Amino acid sequence: MQEPELRRGSVQSIDRAVAILRCFDARTPDLGISDLARATGLSTSTVHRLLLAMQENGLIRQTAHRRYAIGPLVAQLAHSGGIPAGLRDAAMPVLRALRDETEETAAVHELLPTGERVVLDQVESRHQLRRTYTEFGIPVPLPLGAPGKVLLAFSPWERQAAVLSAPLEQVLPQTITDPAVLAAQLAEIRTRGFARSMSERTPGIRSVAAPVFGFSGQVAGCLSISGPEMRMPPERLEELGELIVPAAWSVSELLGATEANRDLWTARASAPAGSVR
Repeated sequence: MQEPELRRGSVQSIDRAVAILRCFDARTPDLGISDLARATGLSTSTVHRLLLAMQENGLIRQTAHRRYAIGPLVAQLAHSGGIPAGLRDAAMPVLRALRDETEETAAVHELLPTGERVVLDQVESRHQLRRTYTEFGIPVPLPLGAPGKVLLAFSPWERQAAVLSAPLEQVLPQTITDPAVLAAQLAEIRTRGFARSMSERTPGIRSVAAPVFGFSGQVAGCLSISGPEMRMPPERLEELGELIVPAAWSVSELLGATEANRDLWTARASAPAGSVR
């Protein structure tokens, strides 16, 4: 076999091994060869051959009754520190890169079960005049600022409807208090993938934010870039928005998100047919 053909065969084996690993989850922690063949579309002989190789490398282990489960190597890698333990750990290297590229403050925010959000951490701009977060761990209502709006836009529609039906607090003259205006912005955010804030929560500060999704595909938090109005005209906000979307998705992938799961949750964030937006 020539080298290109050998390489193609090796890549195909890796693809098939990954397909097998993807079959295991909390609902199906162990599977038989026939189960795996049906789930992957591979022949039972191919699955058996791959399982033997994966077992030798610790990716798969054999359980009772000739069934198979995730192997010890996967658990070792998960606990080795090489895989981020959570949203903050996954985001920090990306935040440093964003700060270096934009020269503005980059931050990571977490969505709380209460329907609020908190600032987890930041990498500050080196400019003397800069955005500096001080309210770490203090819950902030979702409609306020770009991070809150992007989290709300990708939350299930039921949460959005609850926020839009309640009075919207005005903390600054630019704060959005009209539910129709906010609803239109949420729809635009889902289409574009990022939110903008024009000094709507903090005086003199403009920002952009993009969502971070977790393993289930549900929005877990977001990344933001923010700075003083004098350095953040509308056209620069557009540029930063295009930059932060792929950066946030790279964090999502570190947390185990997939395109398919994200798309399912994004669909849940859209209003049901016939809803008044």
